[in-house]
Amino acid sequence: SIDLARSGEVSALMKGHIHSETLMQEALQRTQGIRLKRRPSHAFYMTLPANEQGICITDAVINVLPRVKQKIAIARNVIELMHALGNPKPRVALISGTEVSTPEMPSSMDAAEVIKEAENGSLPGAVIAGPMALDVAISEQAATIKGVNNAVAGKADVLLMPNLEAGNILFKQMVYSMSATAAGLVLGMKVPIMLTSRADPPEARLASAALASVYAAHRVL
Repeated sequence: SIDLARSGEVSALMKGHIHSETLMQEALQRTQGIRLKRRPSHAFYMTLPANEQGICITDAVINVLPRVKQKIAIARNVIELMHALGNPKPRVALISGTEVSTPEMPSSMDAAEVIKEAENGSLPGAVIAGPMALDVAISEQAATIKGVNNAVAGKADVLLMPNLEAGNILFKQMVYSMSATAAGLVLGMKVPIMLTSRADPPEARLASAALASVYAAHRVL
């Protein structure tokens, strides 16, 4: 499958009944894989029943403990995905446990550095704010009560998580407690990879395939 992707015969890959590491080990090979110069990352596009507004969670699968450079790469990948979905200026929230940078919370310090890079033009095509607690990112009421007033607060399209553990917990909580559908893709490769879980329902596989199709067509254009 990696050979087919590398030669351009297929525009996306979907993991079957195998471990993710088995596929990704081949995909990430320097010479025989499908790596690009950019850093790969993963994004879940989450949708809830009877709610047309989706939200992205990144990265909950690949980058375990990303720091500033890695978070910038993760942001670039997900911004491209959101553009493919027709959102020309996605609102990206850099999630932490606070809205104030503090050395005791490293993710808040990372967020402040990412914001500086964004202000210098490193992340065009998006509105980025942080650090930001989850409630402020997704609830306008919480943002108002806490006095956080920016273009992202309460309206985030993307939640850039502080680490893989936080992202993994959040997306699974949404799936199992809120009946959300998680369409997931590996981004930043020659073709998108659907790393569906072996336990995923058909709806998640179909949603991931649809997302991969839209993303792959956008990259060709």
